[in-house]
Amino acid sequence: MLDESALGDGWEVWNAEESRVILAYRPDVFNGSDFPSACLPTIYVTRGRRTRRPEGNRNLPPDAPWMVTLYLEPEVNRAPDAYDSIGEAIEGAEALSRRFAAGEIDYRDLYQVPREAYFEKLDDLTGHE
Repeated sequence: MLDESALGDGWEVWNAEESRVILAYRPDVFNGSDFPSACLPTIYVTRGRRTRRPEGNRNLPPDAPWMVTLYLEPEVNRAPDAYDSIGEAIEGAEALSRRFAAGEIDYRDLYQVPREAYFEKLDDLTGHE
C-alpha cells in the first residue's frame, strides 16, 4: 500500500506494520554524531485520537481515525491530520513527506525555543528559505 517512490527526497520507510507506519527523514544526517538522533524528523501514521501519542493507549473504538503526525523531536510535532482509512492516511503521509522535502513546512513555528543550528541544517537539506 505504501509507495516508497511517492515519498519526498530523503524520506525512507523505517517501519511499516498493519497498525502503524513510520517514515524517517535523512537518518544518515540525524544519526547521533552529526545531529542528535532525537532530532530525526519522522512521520507517524497511526490510528487514534488527535491528543494521543503514537505509542499510547491501544483501546481505541473501531471507528477511530487514522492520524498522520510529523515529529521533529519527541515533544515537538505538527498537529496531526485525520483520515478515515489507512490508505488515505498513507497518501497524506506521502504528500506531507514531499512538502517537507520541498521546504514547504515551516518547522520553526513548531518550536517554543529555537534551535538555530538545527534549523540551518534543515533549511540546507530541504531548500527552505
